[in-house]
Amino acid sequence: MDRSAADMTDVEARSLGHVLRDRLAGLDAVQAARCLVAVGALLLVLVTLDPFPDLRNPDVTTVVGGRMALTYVSWGLLAAVAVLCVAASDAPALKSLLTPLHLCLLGWLAINIIFSESRGVSIQRFVLAASVTSLAVLLPLLPPTRRSFNLCLGAAALVLLALCYLGVFLAPKYSIHTALDITEPQLAGDWRGSFGHKNIASAVMTILVYVGIYLSAVGSFVMGPAVAALSGIFLIFTGGKTSTALCLAIYALASLVYVTPGLWLKRIICFAPLVAMNLLTVGSVVSPALGAMTRLLPLDPTFTGRSAIWEFALAAVAEKPIIGHGYAAFWDDVTARQTAPGAEWATSAAHSHNSYLDLAVTIGLPGLVLVVLVLVLAPLGNFQTAQTHSRSGALAKLFLTVWLFGLYYGATETFLLERQNPIWFMFALAVAGLHFLARFQCVEQMEAKR
Repeated sequence: MDRSAADMTDVEARSLGHVLRDRLAGLDAVQAARCLVAVGALLLVLVTLDPFPDLRNPDVTTVVGGRMALTYVSWGLLAAVAVLCVAASDAPALKSLLTPLHLCLLGWLAINIIFSESRGVSIQRFVLAASVTSLAVLLPLLPPTRRSFNLCLGAAALVLLALCYLGVFLAPKYSIHTALDITEPQLAGDWRGSFGHKNIASAVMTILVYVGIYLSAVGSFVMGPAVAALSGIFLIFTGGKTSTALCLAIYALASLVYVTPGLWLKRIICFAPLVAMNLLTVGSVVSPALGAMTRLLPLDPTFTGRSAIWEFALAAVAEKPIIGHGYAAFWDDVTARQTAPGAEWATSAAHSHNSYLDLAVTIGLPGLVLVVLVLVLAPLGNFQTAQTHSRSGALAKLFLTVWLFGLYYGATETFLLERQNPIWFMFALAVAGLHFLARFQCVEQMEAKR
């Protein structure tokens, strides 16, 4: 996908529509279809089939059967098309996914679903999660070249940003939190764009900032800065404190990891602050000593009283530490549980506000360990391998940055393995991208060596 700065500047002086038309015209029908599937997957997860929900409507939290059926069908069909597109040409890449750790995680999820408290709910939601995750994993393989991958990523980002800004200026009641919202009216004034909550909008905008920086680094001197600037401005107006604080901090951390030579030193840089962050949040409700330390900090690491939710979740882990309560099957009926009597907020929560704790609740401690091995430890090793073999430095750094953001974002919000959550989709895409870069070269690199 690399090209000279002069070529990139010339291409992007024209409209995005001309660029898309010209690039697709240079591909055969199969390659063009693969690019369209990639853009479709990105838009489906970022824009969704139900953008700009009306949060003033009392029925906003009600699951509509027909709409959910359309969601399942759309994701399932798109995932099937993606598999057909890459099955023949990228068979070695697909086979590389059949690692012992990946198979163990899938096997454990199957066992967990069998013993779930709500087996039907777990099966239904796992089907959607499998379709979404499959698309995220296959997306780095769909565009035939790195150049087309960049174009797909930038085009989807600009479409989303255009929709979000149009929503804010033309339909603010549907794109900005208001005092009339049924839930959390205190968020009035915070931008949410086409998303249902400002926290999701802020996390997505943070990832788009990284995408814009990456596109700029590979020579996209119009699209790259546009994506970075538009998403950065939108991020500020979302009022998402966690994502805003993490945005530059994670990029700085990723840059430090990028220039650090040894794998063990990389691990210390990546994981030491993450462990400390989890100890100061969830750990503060377990250890009185840690709790005393957090009270001395100038900020509230419990994020306005989330300690009640963490205590409730930890009690749920203690009930079923091995098998867990079932994939995505715990938080639907927590009001009927007596795990934490008196904790009103905790028993009405939708999740534990910590991805790692939430996995311990739903798929048990063995499942959490497997997720850590597959999604936390392995990607950094893959990045080290890709960097050692000089494979797509800028792209590898993008994947590294998105992956790191997900790890730290997961200490305050729940998104890991969460069905069509856009943060999970982009995180899984980054993990898969690092996996492939560690094992294969991009088309341009292969051609350059011939």
